[in-house]
Amino acid sequence: MTMRLSLSAYKQVQPRVSFQGELSMKPFFRRKDKVVFVLGPTGTGKSRLAIDLATHFPAEVVNCDKMQVYKGLDIVTNKVTEEECRGVPHHLLGIADPDADFTSEDFRHHASLVVESIVTRDRLPIIAGGSNSYVEALANDDPEFRLRYDCCFLWVDVSLPLLHSFVSDRVDRMVRAGLIDEVRNVFDPTKVDDYSQGIKRAIGVPELDQFLRNELTVDAKTSRELRDKAVEKIKENTCMLARRQLQKIQRLHSIWNWKMHRIDATPVFLASGKEADNLWDQIVAGPSTLIVNQFLCDENHVSPVAPSEPVNMVPISVPAMAAVGTR
Repeated sequence: MTMRLSLSAYKQVQPRVSFQGELSMKPFFRRKDKVVFVLGPTGTGKSRLAIDLATHFPAEVVNCDKMQVYKGLDIVTNKVTEEECRGVPHHLLGIADPDADFTSEDFRHHASLVVESIVTRDRLPIIAGGSNSYVEALANDDPEFRLRYDCCFLWVDVSLPLLHSFVSDRVDRMVRAGLIDEVRNVFDPTKVDDYSQGIKRAIGVPELDQFLRNELTVDAKTSRELRDKAVEKIKENTCMLARRQLQKIQRLHSIWNWKMHRIDATPVFLASGKEADNLWDQIVAGPSTLIVNQFLCDENHVSPVAPSEPVNMVPISVPAMAAVGTR
């Protein structure tokens, strides 16, 4: 059984104050709180890795997938189930109204509150998801966040051709799990839907429009053709999303010079069953755990703060989050 230390065990750095006859007013250094980001294209196992890490460290997961932040359509948006969460608290998962426009600025605001709440309780925030615009808004565009937190970026990568094959198979599994019925339950054939905002932007919703709009007015053969065409379009758009996400991660890495730890999970996707699980532990979860452990123990990342000009953090209450696994 693995013993999980309190995060405070990693926080042993004391403020450096110089006493030379009187208190020096030169800036001293304050230890930053730690935040871990798990990045990667869709289908690479970001949620799995985040949960693996959170079962090893005293941690909680913060969702940064722009579709999973909405309530409903759990199959379409591929939300983690209660069983998959393994008791790990999840935040910003299924909290927004389905018709709302939850922007990057909204994410930055809510994620900042959640991260502060987590570190206040002496736990490690692990921010995981594929919406890199959300990550950028928080980790790069928010100067207060950069001042307060030291970040570790884990990038789960998989060979794109192999990933495309995997996400196509995953779409088939989602269809068997009830994806089409889930979309049908929120579809109104008498209205022209707006697929430009809210959860209806999710891949799997607009692609089914023509099938659902015509399934009761065409013959069985045509209905099957429309259905199959929609499923193929879902696969195509999911593969395109994976490519865009990978390009965005590479751009963030090059432009902002973020120090990312690239974890190549390709061998896992070439295997199956128990062999794949063992490989995941050996080349993904295991190395990532070592990286995070070193990150938490690293004392080189400190933030200069002048005693005469403290950073004022206004206490704020965190709104209640939706329960994990509720549908």
